[in-house]
Amino acid sequence: MIDRNTLVANPDLRENKAMGSMLGLAAGDALGDLGRSDPYRQRYGIVTAVYAGAKSTDDTEFALLTARTLIDNNGEMTPETQVAAWRKYILEQGGVYERGGKPLYGAVENLKRGMLPPLSGQDNVANNDDGAAMRIAPVGIVCAGEPERAAEMARIEAQISHFGDGIWAAQAVAASIAVAMVDGTTDEILSAGMAQIPTDSWLGRAMARAMKICDEEKTIENAWEGLHTALWTPSHSTAAEAIPQIYAILRLTDGDFRRAMFWGGNFGRDADTIGAVLGAITGARHGVSVIPEDWIKKVRHAAGVCLKFAAQEDIATLARQLADLIR
Repeated sequence: MIDRNTLVANPDLRENKAMGSMLGLAAGDALGDLGRSDPYRQRYGIVTAVYAGAKSTDDTEFALLTARTLIDNNGEMTPETQVAAWRKYILEQGGVYERGGKPLYGAVENLKRGMLPPLSGQDNVANNDDGAAMRIAPVGIVCAGEPERAAEMARIEAQISHFGDGIWAAQAVAASIAVAMVDGTTDEILSAGMAQIPTDSWLGRAMARAMKICDEEKTIENAWEGLHTALWTPSHSTAAEAIPQIYAILRLTDGDFRRAMFWGGNFGRDADTIGAVLGAITGARHGVSVIPEDWIKKVRHAAGVCLKFAAQEDIATLARQLADLIR
């Protein structure tokens, strides 16, 4: 790894890695959404690229909200700035539209009722899913080289809508991205994330099962079925399902961007989040050059299907602004 000071002193490297993470997230989100779409599966069998017609889901658009919150507040994240951002960019623009996760709708309703975090996340439906982890990449970017700071900031960010496993998942992903931003190895990235997860939690036990599958099966091809069947949760994907699957794919592809996109994008069920988080981590590690230029053109501007303000944002510009907060 390089140290944070080395990154701070190199503005081109900061920008390259921030853009890699944010555009990698957007590309993985779009590719994974295609990968679980019947028309695309019937035509291609598998997806290998961000095809025409790809668009963002709530994963990318809520990540843009997290980015905008940090940028508007000079890199600071407090419960007050978080609530203010949700009011400005969600409540004042009509709420969460299509494709949002259950706890996102629930958190917005709680805010309307005057409930504030952490209760807005605790007293909330499906608050143990991966809806905070999917949006947390900007925190990892700003906290490059500082995984513990990233985890604490992620706790503040996530508690508006999540609780327990949902928060620990966000902390894990933020810490992993913070290490990826300073060229951490795959093992270092994995270790930083897993250090944020209590071993006696559902998420912790599921992560242990996923890592055991990796130990025993050795390759992604051999581990594929087990990662689906051993972690499956009925009716709704939880953090205890998706996050261990993400870390297993990351481990078994050794953090390679294109291989992670292939296996994550074709995973099924919550493939948009799986692809988004893998794209954010591997993009942070390797930089924007690993993302095909035509993919970037397709995902650089969000569709605004879930959050209307997101359609007005340029992801590359936001990434540059996040890079400026690494100081």
